Amino acid sequence: MKARILLSACAAVAGLSGCALAPVQSWEKGEMARTDMLIQGEALETRFNEHIYASKEASSGGAAIGGGGLRLQLTGKRMDKPKNNSPQALLAAAMLLPGMGAVHAETPPERGSVSVKALYYKEDQPGLDRISVRSPSVSVLAPVAGEWTIAGSATVDDVSGATPRYHTAISGASRMDDLRKAGDVMVTRYLPHGTVSVGGAYSKEHDYRSRALSLQGTYSSDDKNTTWAFGISGTDDAIDPVNRLVVNESRQTVSFLAGVTRVLTPVDIAALTLTHSSGHGYYSDPYKLLDNRPRSRDQSTALLQWNHRFMAQDATSRLSYRFYRDSFGIQAHTLGAEWVQSLAGGWTLTPSVRLYSQGKADFYFDPVYDPVFGPPFPRGYVIGSEVFSSPDQRLSAFGAVTVGFKLAKQIDRDWSVDLKLERYEQRGSWRMFGSGSPGLEPLRAVSVQLGVTRLW
Repeated sequence: MKARILLSACAAVAGLSGCALAPVQSWEKGEMARTDMLIQGEALETRFNEHIYASKEASSGGAAIGGGGLRLQLTGKRMDKPKNNSPQALLAAAMLLPGMGAVHAETPPERGSVSVKALYYKEDQPGLDRISVRSPSVSVLAPVAGEWTIAGSATVDDVSGATPRYHTAISGASRMDDLRKAGDVMVTRYLPHGTVSVGGAYSKEHDYRSRALSLQGTYSSDDKNTTWAFGISGTDDAIDPVNRLVVNESRQTVSFLAGVTRVLTPVDIAALTLTHSSGHGYYSDPYKLLDNRPRSRDQSTALLQWNHRFMAQDATSRLSYRFYRDSFGIQAHTLGAEWVQSLAGGWTLTPSVRLYSQGKADFYFDPVYDPVFGPPFPRGYVIGSEVFSSPDQRLSAFGAVTVGFKLAKQIDRDWSVDLKLERYEQRGSWRMFGSGSPGLEPLRAVSVQLGVTRLW
């Protein structure tokens, strides 16, 4: 299986790297220097989004591997909260650190930057206010000696609220209040045709600790139209829940990345990124009732991105598609679209939409309970059974829609500010390519991001 994945990755990447009709000359690539044409987008904003989604959905990852910095846990406890234990959710996107845009990977940034961003997030279902999060973060990039950069980020998550203990049953909700601290750092050496980066990350809360290391490299063609990226990372997690269901459990994960970014025309840039993670250890949720999952998990993603510049409209479209599958039996599809519209006076308006659909895990059971034992026991439950099972809504089959907009202002050459609002809704009946899981209440969420950036 791993050999087939690697062969498929190489074939797909090779296909994209040769898809331009004619090489784009250096003097034709002025539009590629625009921030809205960068494939990876803004670092802290992308991280916030990825980790919010990972808290509500079974799939994650796709853009990068690397550190463990901003793993938002939005899933609740009574001073003990269920964990979103997806390994790729723990791998903060090291290539999303400032200055790591793949197209310009061979050129060190001339200026440093400091970005500060605050996130407010709140989710609910009918009849129940669930989790709320307040999360200030800071990201710093510092050029060193014209050939190196040091980049890092830090965050503090203040999480509170309630969450169901199984499916979406309000009567099983638990209360929680927690504080999590995390950070990561990456050192990059710029070479004539590429980069080499080494990163590390650490995340700590009272019942969970994560450490990660990463090594990544990029290589650009002579004409600078194609950049290849490769990476490997390892994560070590320690799980010690306060309910003592398990004691001193752990999980280790190794992840691989292969990707290519290609300038197709003077106004088109595309990227294909493939990742694969293989982990073993404790994957069950100690705070969910009857949650017993396999002790290994393989996850694979293929992410295709395409940015196009509309010169006449002074706008940029940003499109993406991600396919995900794992050894739990889950397959997921994600479609994303943004329209970055430049306005007078240094303003930019960016409406966005995201469509998501996933199938259920092989061991997820619907809220149809045993007539003898009642909820949350599945029909035919046998006391003491070791069969894999889970009532976790995130492992069910459903679809989700996110709509939002971002308003940004370039104040001067050094300062910029931005505001982003998004609304998310998840329903079983919205699943594409199949039927959704029945009997679950809709899940809704809103998020607000406010940021400021200073170049120096």
